[in-house]
Amino acid sequence: MKIRFDKLGVVIAAIAAYAAFLAPFATFRANRIVPGQARSILEALPATAGPLLMAIVIVAALMALFRTPLMLRLAASVVALAALALLVGVAGTFLTPAGNTLARVSPASGFWVLIFAFTLLLADVLTRLNLSPWARVAVLVAAAVAIGLLLVSGAWNDLSILKEYANRADSFWAEGSKHVTLALGSLLAAVVVGLPLGILCHRVERLRAGVLNVLNIIQTIPSIALFGLLIAPLGWIATHVPGAAALGIRGIGTAPAFVALFLYSLLPVVANTVVGLAGVPRAANDAARGMGMTDRQRLFGVEFPLAFPVILTGIRIVLVQNIGLATIAALIGGGGFGVFVFQGVGQTAMDLVLLGAVPTVALAFAAAIILDAVIEMTATKRRVETA
Repeated sequence: MKIRFDKLGVVIAAIAAYAAFLAPFATFRANRIVPGQARSILEALPATAGPLLMAIVIVAALMALFRTPLMLRLAASVVALAALALLVGVAGTFLTPAGNTLARVSPASGFWVLIFAFTLLLADVLTRLNLSPWARVAVLVAAAVAIGLLLVSGAWNDLSILKEYANRADSFWAEGSKHVTLALGSLLAAVVVGLPLGILCHRVERLRAGVLNVLNIIQTIPSIALFGLLIAPLGWIATHVPGAAALGIRGIGTAPAFVALFLYSLLPVVANTVVGLAGVPRAANDAARGMGMTDRQRLFGVEFPLAFPVILTGIRIVLVQNIGLATIAALIGGGGFGVFVFQGVGQTAMDLVLLGAVPTVALAFAAAIILDAVIEMTATKRRVETA
């Protein structure tokens, strides 16, 4: 009998083998800033838990390596991820000396590589299962609930990232609110401006090239450079325009970050609006004209609904982009999760960096999954309506 390997599974198994046998699973530090001491899986966990996790990793890697049934691959990935999530908390408790509040235990490269490997396996299985949009959202909700239960249970309380959170709980939620406000507020402003501008560019061909070229140029400016370029003009406005400072407009802070994110957001919204409207079938427009519909009625009753999935794709790009770029806003006093990232970099405290980076990645990932599901449902609905 010929043994058949899964091509992606070979990569996943190799990654898992490296992470389990060669890379450190956890890092112990006497305090938050001193160099850490690497611990392997067997060193970081109690006598029974270490071999158990190794066995789970090996079995899951073998499931990925061979062409096994999808449900077995799904079960293997879920069990492996659950075991890693539970046992990294056990490692924190096991490695922290009793009564020591200064010691820090953090997941090391091996843990993160194993999470990547089995998340890749899970994503591959879910893709092959061809889940419906609602099912994908349900998987996201289930994962969020599971992580929430782990956080509430205190299973991760001895990990250094949770200790950093405990010391900054109030500021964490305040900066998180700023981060979300920046990302969503700039997106909303870009939609309000970009949709009419995109419609105008679609209608007036001579205007289209000029507007898109200008927005392309803005998109190529590095984010830090654009934030810096906005400091002087916004500072001048705050000083010389009555009432501007009272509205929060100033050279540093939220205002330049908001304006920069707004400018970055315009190109995807405008370009996707133009592309979406240009992709409306001529037959649909001809039928609408034959029914006596005015240009305005055709735009909102025929063209815009058919173009909406493409426009929504642009909005998805903007939201994920803005969630990431809002991190840089902390450099100019704009707040957000970037505050913890740059504080951690300045203090060489990687757990503080993770306190800002992990929720940023989680927000972007969740936004992408939810909007992908909405786009697919919208596109399916339009195909059914036009069939």
